[in-house]
Amino acid sequence: MDHLKTGQFFGQTNETITLPGLTITDTEYTHAYVDWHYHENAYFTFILQGSVIEGNKKEIYECSAGSLLFHNWQDPHYNIKPDGYTRGFHIELSQAFLPTLSAELKIPDGSINISDPNVKLGLYQIFKESKLKDVNMELNIQTLVLSLFASMDKKVSSRKEKHPIWVKRMKEILHETPTLKINLADLSNHLNIHPVHLSREFPKYFGCTLGTYIRKVKIEKAMQLIPNKNLSFTDIAYACEFSDQSHFLRSFKEMLGLNPSAFRKIY
Repeated sequence: MDHLKTGQFFGQTNETITLPGLTITDTEYTHAYVDWHYHENAYFTFILQGSVIEGNKKEIYECSAGSLLFHNWQDPHYNIKPDGYTRGFHIELSQAFLPTLSAELKIPDGSINISDPNVKLGLYQIFKESKLKDVNMELNIQTLVLSLFASMDKKVSSRKEKHPIWVKRMKEILHETPTLKINLADLSNHLNIHPVHLSREFPKYFGCTLGTYIRKVKIEKAMQLIPNKNLSFTDIAYACEFSDQSHFLRSFKEMLGLNPSAFRKIY
């Protein structure tokens, strides 16, 4: 079984950035199949474009653009790449970086598939910082990585608690139902919860208000479409169910710090 060292990934690595405790790679996947292997570091895999299938001893993940996986070090897995262009963004954490995480923040065991839009938008922020390369890049990326683990740790701790039944159903609705059809009254009726109780309890389980979470889901979906130059920003705005392009542009810049055209140039 192949043992990949720091910065090694199968394919064509377009860029490698080395920071204290962190190694960031931007890689085009070129292998149709990669046999079982493992990495010496814990790391994130974020699919920027295309798709890949990844399997480990417990699960198989069908990853499309916007999919985010986290692997602990030495967790064996294999990859299958369908036809077409696939690009991945990786963040490796060396053993030297681990003490940077406080005693309260733990690295998850094994491999996990992360769907939380709060964490995914954090990965897009790190991708942006790695391309802009301003004088504060190192500080900004390290801070963002620590924020990722704080969010993940909060999720892990939350899972250990007994959640109300409505929380799981709410996640399904927000990620599977067209957001234009979502309003507080209908949600409350569907979940059999008073609107005031729903509004008050939502941040406890989702990390932000209901309205902010819905906007994050929309922006996350938009990020998957940004690289496609055949789509106008008006097309993307309506595909992601914003009321108009100006609302989309305003929300996008608020959450990612750049407008969509600047982000498209980064790609």
